[in-house]
Amino acid sequence: MLDYPLLMALAAVIRTGSFERAARQLNVTPSAVSQRVKLLEERLGAILVVRGQPCTGTAAGQRLCQHVEQVALLESELRGTLPGLSPADGPVTLRIAVNADSLATWFVAAMAAAMAETPGCLFDLVLDDQDHSAEWLRKGEVLAAVTASATPVPGCNSHPLGALRYRATASPEYLRRHFADGVTAENLATAPCLTFNRKDQLQAQWLRLVLSDHGSAPVPTPPTHWLPSTHAFVDGALAGLGWGMNPDPLVADHLAAGRLVELVPDRPLDVPLHWQQSRIAGTALAELSRAVLNAGRRALQPIGGVAGSPPA
Repeated sequence: MLDYPLLMALAAVIRTGSFERAARQLNVTPSAVSQRVKLLEERLGAILVVRGQPCTGTAAGQRLCQHVEQVALLESELRGTLPGLSPADGPVTLRIAVNADSLATWFVAAMAAAMAETPGCLFDLVLDDQDHSAEWLRKGEVLAAVTASATPVPGCNSHPLGALRYRATASPEYLRRHFADGVTAENLATAPCLTFNRKDQLQAQWLRLVLSDHGSAPVPTPPTHWLPSTHAFVDGALAGLGWGMNPDPLVADHLAAGRLVELVPDRPLDVPLHWQQSRIAGTALAELSRAVLNAGRRALQPIGGVAGSPPA
């Protein structure tokens, strides 16, 4: 039988990254947290926490952490129907994987709407590229994810959200400097672009889209600035550092005012997004899913002409 006070100490260390922060969260001393984790490790015969700055969970530790969070979610559901159960030790935390551009444009509104319905929940967001966020679900490290993958991860449901529209944007001065003779494959090969991180393929996808208009022109690999921030992407384009794929909601006003221009007018790139959630029920997760799908339907472009609908 698992000892849940010990498991809660383990989960607090893994999620906060230190014994001191875990102690503050649990309102005990760091020594007490350390003793609980050590006792759990001795009982299970396995190392559960890699001590460091920050502390991280081993594979076994992460699995136990996920178990604690899933149990807390299920218990929160029971308390809604069995008020005689003991009060919760704290709010339920929902761990979600989301891409940075969704977080910067529409996802916070979904979080706020979910909080209005289930005020006793907290969010722990994991940022990852939409092409990779489903892996967090596959490993069981999150309860839900905004992802580019429509294929349900085992044990999960998948719902279309809509497409986040991107535009290849740069400052007018940058366009005059690098594309005075027009946007060509040759100019695109030498003009600096902006890239979020090593997983970011949006610039390459747009290049393939645009160059397909000119037959079989090879897709260039332009020099790039690495800017791992959604808002820094917009700022970098405004400052003339390079061109980049910016979410339409963040650059619409700049385009209207002429502070930014599209490299190729009216050639956006639409990236379909889906909401995948674990089938572990729970009122909090159900409310969040409804809020996410409603927010996506309002903020995103329809996928293939069909907007996502909230689950029943």
